[in-house]
Amino acid sequence: MDRNDICYKTYVEILKKELVPAMGCTEPIALAYCSAKARAVLGCLPERVEIEVSGNIIKNVKSVIVPNSGGRRGIEAAAAVGIVAGDETLELEVLSKVTEEQKALLGAYLETTKFTVIPVETPYLLDMAVTVKKGSETARVRIAEEHTNIIEIRKNGELLFEKRAEEVPGGQAKEAGEPDYALLSIEKIYEFAATADLDDVKEILDRQIRYNTAIAEEGLRGNYGANIGRILMEEYGDRIENRAKAMAAAGSDARMNGCEMPVVINSGSGNQGMTASLPVIEYAKYLGSSEDELYRALLISNLVTLHQKTGIGRLSAYCGAVSAGAGAGCGIAYLEGGDLTVLAHTLVNALAVTSGIVCDGAKASCAAKIAVAVDTGILGYKMYKNGQQFYGGDGLVAKGVEKTIVNIGRLGREGMRETDKEIIRIMTGE
Repeated sequence: MDRNDICYKTYVEILKKELVPAMGCTEPIALAYCSAKARAVLGCLPERVEIEVSGNIIKNVKSVIVPNSGGRRGIEAAAAVGIVAGDETLELEVLSKVTEEQKALLGAYLETTKFTVIPVETPYLLDMAVTVKKGSETARVRIAEEHTNIIEIRKNGELLFEKRAEEVPGGQAKEAGEPDYALLSIEKIYEFAATADLDDVKEILDRQIRYNTAIAEEGLRGNYGANIGRILMEEYGDRIENRAKAMAAAGSDARMNGCEMPVVINSGSGNQGMTASLPVIEYAKYLGSSEDELYRALLISNLVTLHQKTGIGRLSAYCGAVSAGAGAGCGIAYLEGGDLTVLAHTLVNALAVTSGIVCDGAKASCAAKIAVAVDTGILGYKMYKNGQQFYGGDGLVAKGVEKTIVNIGRLGREGMRETDKEIIRIMTGE
């Protein structure tokens, strides 16, 4: 693919936009960022805080530990640490520079400050607004559609900034100059990965390899959540198929349970970023793949994951690890010499198996779902390698990989809307 080709340029732009660092689960971190920004607009530490959130924000903030919060969970904790100690200029790394002195102030601030959480009906699955008040002074910041997409800033009722968050397939906020995700296809992704000038993507991928490997290793060393990664290694041994699952799960173990190390995300999710990358990295080590081969396999796994998520959206009742695990399977197939046909069948086979896993919020069990998704991605490849496949008409599987991706996107975005609402009702005790 020529570097001047529109698909080539767009894919590089997508990778630069999507594969960025984040510290902690992205929903509570987005809330911390929104809160830190509101405090900055107010210009002082607020004494009253109102937090308006969509159901999916409630779902994904409820159970996960917020980094640098002293082990606290939940919406109030995420907002409070952002207000007290967040650096709003760092966006998804807003909590990366919290000091011990600031941590010590957090408990007293939570006790003396009035926090009000208001669930809101909204057309956006990812939607939050933080209003902070001190005396007669107020400030309000709203984020929608993407984790750092500020669409409104007000101070004392005066509108300082506003833009429209237009809902588009994939849940990305559509603006002038944004890359066109509709240009993603399995055929073009394969062509791009096989021919890309790696200087255009090396820095992005090196950071993904470095950050995600480091937190996975910490997950195996430490005591995080249910320790899924460590259990996999202890119970099932060092076979490459198991190690690929265990590393991705261990990264999630750490990230969901308060580890203060950054990850490189995919589709707005650290779990998906680790799932799409760590199994491929482990297979490259096992196979003795060259650095260039690893980069190209990561291009496939990341872009295939993003292609699937374009039709589903950032947040839904559909577990994003399924998309990333299938993407990892495609990256592994490429490392073993798989061509476009092999990648397409790997993806279809994997999606035929795990497309029913639901997202019931960010928490320790995400690591186990990741392990299942990676296992199925590998199975999808090995099925085709051994002459086996699922065919069009088998459930959601259609004839052709792109048609199958469309079906899965429709399931995740439209078919599971009511499922998502019911999950939220169950989780909030309604």
